[in-house]
Amino acid sequence: MADTVLYEVSDGLATITLNRPEAMNAMNIETKVALREAAQAAAADDSVRAILLTAAGDRAFCVGQDLKEHIGGLMAAREAGSGGGVMSTVQEHYNPIVRALTGTAKPVVAAVNGVAAGAGFGFALAADYRIVADTAAFNTSFAGVALTADSGISWTLPRVVGPSRAADLLLFPRSITAQEAYDLGIANRIVPSADLAAEAVKVARGLAEGPTLAYAALKESLAYGLTHSLEETLEKEDELQTRAGSSEDHVIAVQAFVNKEKPKYLGR
Repeated sequence: MADTVLYEVSDGLATITLNRPEAMNAMNIETKVALREAAQAAAADDSVRAILLTAAGDRAFCVGQDLKEHIGGLMAAREAGSGGGVMSTVQEHYNPIVRALTGTAKPVVAAVNGVAAGAGFGFALAADYRIVADTAAFNTSFAGVALTADSGISWTLPRVVGPSRAADLLLFPRSITAQEAYDLGIANRIVPSADLAAEAVKVARGLAEGPTLAYAALKESLAYGLTHSLEETLEKEDELQTRAGSSEDHVIAVQAFVNKEKPKYLGR
């Protein structure tokens, strides 16, 4: 894995760190490949119980596509008469990254330390929980460079802020502050910039130590409910609750509650 993305697993927590701070963690090909590999590795590793997506530096979480690299590819493709080929990066990189983050049964926390724009915004939205520095900002960016949405943002953004707000943010890209992001539901928690790293690790490690089978069921239930009727969702809740209630973790939790102890979950 390239050093543009750092990957570490410790005590059940996989930490994925975008590591191009000098380029505001922009996505060049090397970084996209490394992020795809890291996200897929974390999703597939049975020892991983939670995932933390973060970024190096204090200016940006990720500003999306590296346009300096992108313009070279565009010009070369135009000269070769294959202008659309350069956009294969959506299928090759962005889609697998978002599928890995949204599709995993493990809770995913994004620690947004600065600007999250374009695909960077999409990656943050692919997480289940977003902790945001008070100095952070979000921008859809796509229309500003004559592009449509990618990185799953046309699916995630309307589910977070509603279709009307999503249309506004996509049609009229602008920088929104951490406070506005919180008010819109994009940020789950705002913390001082200096505290972000420690707070994000605390939250993510708490999830890694928690009832991961229940978290997986909650993720499945929420995703199901967005696209199914109430009656279908009630049936799904029954199915998932029966499964959760049969787990060792549920017995451990109830025993710990009765005994006034802290539960130690096994993930089974």
